[in-house]
Amino acid sequence: MPRAIQITAYGGPEQMQLVDLAVGEPGPDEIRIRHQACGLNFIDVYQRTGLYANPLPLTLGMEGAGIVEAVGEGVTHLRAGDRAAYASNPPGSYSEARVMPAKNVVRLPDGIAFDTAAGMMLKGLTAQYLLKKTRPVEGLEAGDFVLFHAAAGGVGLIACQWARALGLQLIGTAGSAAKCDLARAHGAAHMIDYSREDFVARVKDITGGRGVKVVYDSVGKDTWEGSLNCLRPFGLMASFGNASGPVPPFAPGSLGPKGSIYVTRQTLFTHIATREATQAMADDLFAVVGSGAVQIRIDQRYPLADAAQAHRDLEARKTTGSTVLLP
Repeated sequence: MPRAIQITAYGGPEQMQLVDLAVGEPGPDEIRIRHQACGLNFIDVYQRTGLYANPLPLTLGMEGAGIVEAVGEGVTHLRAGDRAAYASNPPGSYSEARVMPAKNVVRLPDGIAFDTAAGMMLKGLTAQYLLKKTRPVEGLEAGDFVLFHAAAGGVGLIACQWARALGLQLIGTAGSAAKCDLARAHGAAHMIDYSREDFVARVKDITGGRGVKVVYDSVGKDTWEGSLNCLRPFGLMASFGNASGPVPPFAPGSLGPKGSIYVTRQTLFTHIATREATQAMADDLFAVVGSGAVQIRIDQRYPLADAAQAHRDLEARKTTGSTVLLP
């Protein structure tokens, strides 16, 4: 019987248990996939703690790659034997095999390895919708400055490279000199070590006092106010995560004096709501990775049974790049 990492109560990594889980046949619009690698993301932590609530018991994980074993009625874009990858709801990728909706599963090009795919689908599609679809009202052009927090993380390293390919000047933040060097090596035009520098002052210095057109912020509570203060007039604050905790309530009226700025809270699953949208975004991601403009860095690999330790390392900011679990 396939094994999976499941929780029966919200809490810390100690709630994660390796269990045997029966996997049946796919129903209409579903597939059964045998995982070769599974991705680790901060959203998994939010779901483990209950910040993002799901019915319990819950098999964690939103990202994976493997081989399609069976397809249900109505599935025409995949067939048994296909190499495939996905970022998808509902959770369940921390498993050796699962049955899942087919709409967010795409065929994986032969030139992309399973572990690479598992380390890039959720993170790469996130970078895609941020840089290509989540843009300020005045648009983005080559040479424009953008601020990207957690630039040495899985999403960040992909975004650094993709921004460089688009001609953008990405200003990144990270929590150590080593992480700053890593992001700079992956295409960040400027890096700020927020453990010893005031990132707002440095952004203003780098941009000649103007500020940036857009801030991409997955940190949340700890960077929120500073991020708003980094924006130029009519700039866009794009929140897409809350690694430091949820953003507290704020007065919309405060946005006017800061330059009539815009605020949006983005989520990948709005962008991949249809199979067609998922395929188009995945094609864009596969193309930029296939061209070599974006390389997927996997710095941590854990056996599936060690998923709890992977969570501990992620929350302790010990990881860089992407992390995968191997069934």
